[in-house]
Amino acid sequence: MDWTTEQDLPPLTCGVDEAGRGPLAGPVCAAAVILPRGLMIAGLDDSKKLTEKRREALFDEIVEGAASFGIAFATVEEIEALNILNATYLAMNRAIALLDPQPELALIDGNRNAGIELASRCVVHGDSLCPSIAAASILAKVTRDRYMMDQAELYPGYGFERHKGYGTAAHYAAIREKGPSPIHRMSFLKKLH
Repeated sequence: MDWTTEQDLPPLTCGVDEAGRGPLAGPVCAAAVILPRGLMIAGLDDSKKLTEKRREALFDEIVEGAASFGIAFATVEEIEALNILNATYLAMNRAIALLDPQPELALIDGNRNAGIELASRCVVHGDSLCPSIAAASILAKVTRDRYMMDQAELYPGYGFERHKGYGTAAHYAAIREKGPSPIHRMSFLKKLH
């Protein structure tokens, strides 16, 4: 991954991405990252294309190499109150607010940025094109996965340690058997009979 997409942007540009918009349980997590321009991190890519082990290794490299980074959540309660899109914007704005110095521009993975408070632009497939967005995707994914591993200990029997809250057959079966846990998104379970 090279810096072509980001080379003509202000130096204080952050990449922003989220993890956990689709799951049936747990918060949504967002990360914002300012990388020193031209920093090359071997193997940096969209978090979804990497193994868990590789993401964990890259997490540490990104944290060490970043000029600044922020990671933030929007809770299940906020997802239920605001809807998942607005809760995602909330988590993204929280992550951006943690950056020091504050960026001039945010690059948002995907095609929607209406709820971002900072000047921003969308980059479709940004997690495969922009190093700073790819870095944010990894920080968000690893942080959320770690959170769900902790939740698996609090709420055993749902398999959170395996599926991280996503709607697998085993997860649906566990909800049917045990009922929803306190970290399930009830609005996401309406179709569950």
